[in-house]
Amino acid sequence: MARVKRGKTTRKRHKKLLKATKGYRGLRRSSVKKAREALLKAGAYAYRDRKARKREFRRLWNIRINAILRENGISYSKFIYSLKKKNIQLNRKVLSELAINFPDVFKKLIKEVNA
Repeated sequence: MARVKRGKTTRKRHKKLLKATKGYRGLRRSSVKKAREALLKAGAYAYRDRKARKREFRRLWNIRINAILRENGISYSKFIYSLKKKNIQLNRKVLSELAINFPDVFKKLIKEVNA
C-alpha cells in the first residue's frame, strides 16, 4: 500500500479554521489550537444566546406593558388574566407594540378588559 501524506489536507483544514477566526484578538486568530478552542466557545455562546434572546425580548415586552398599565391603574397580572378570561388572544409582542405605538388603541383594550 502506498504511503499517504496528509500535509495538504491539514493545511486546508487549518486555513479554513483560521479564516473563521479572522478578527479575533491575540493567539485566538493565529494559533490553530487556540483558534479551535475559540471557535468552539463562540459556537456554544451563539447557541446559548439564541435561546436567551427570546427570553430577554419577552421580558422587555412584559416591562413595557406593565409600565403603561400602571399609568392606567391596573396591574400586569390582572390585565393578562382578564385577557385570557375574555378570550382576547394577543401575544405580548403585539400588546407591547400597541402600548408604545398606538396608546389610544391600547387604552380602549384596557377599557374592554375592565368592562
